[in-house]
Amino acid sequence: MMTNMNAPHSDGIKQLVEIMKILRDPVGGCPWDVAQDFETISPYTIEEAYEVDDAIKRGDMVDLKSELGDLLLQTVFQAQIADEKGLFNFNDVAETISQKMIDRHPHVFGDESNQKTPEQQVIDWEKEKQAERERRGETQVLDGVALGLPALMRAEKLQKRAARVGFDWPEIDQVIEKIKEEADELVEARVSKDNDHIREEFGDLLFVMVNLGRHLGIESEVALREANDKFSRRFNSVEEILQGRGKTPQESSLEEMDALWDVVKKNEK
Repeated sequence: MMTNMNAPHSDGIKQLVEIMKILRDPVGGCPWDVAQDFETISPYTIEEAYEVDDAIKRGDMVDLKSELGDLLLQTVFQAQIADEKGLFNFNDVAETISQKMIDRHPHVFGDESNQKTPEQQVIDWEKEKQAERERRGETQVLDGVALGLPALMRAEKLQKRAARVGFDWPEIDQVIEKIKEEADELVEARVSKDNDHIREEFGDLLFVMVNLGRHLGIESEVALREANDKFSRRFNSVEEILQGRGKTPQESSLEEMDALWDVVKKNEK
């Protein structure tokens, strides 16, 4: 059976779906694949999406092709599990997204004029998504904001949704004042030495920082990712300088590393 899978195939999707069925076969399949369910596979789906994004940012098109395949595999994997449970199959997934694209683009597939600005198309897209939520019985403002999103991204989406109904600070200065207030509350929480309370206040501060980023037109998830990359780049440079001195970070002092950090930072400008 696997010999046929290795043969040239005119339909790559059909081949991939068939391979997944074989891997999930309780008798002759892969024990690891057979043991998986929706919950255990979900983290891999998220990881693969980030690896696609990483390949794009690096401009590595060979790697992007591979990572897109890995991400597609996750969809096929989840659909196969659903098929085994009698819920839906991969073809249902493809048909559903196809119909959704048609419904959300009446200016392309329907009678509406396609002479719209990108901004107007975004507004119309949001209206259609809202109508879809209502058809699913999601009537509250925050319904449908995915629980599995990265926390910073979810915070931003929650805030945007609330802002649509007027629950938002109109001025940036008000957000900055709230940040000061939350920072003071975090300092007070530290005195209590109550870890749950400290974590709660820290979370509140992060949430308001996301709000500031949103008012500034900055995506917090992107900003923090860039800050992570900058930290990694600079620390790696510090480590390389130390290696040139025959030392490791463990053999260095904080004062020495901090001084090298300043040098690296200055050289980047």
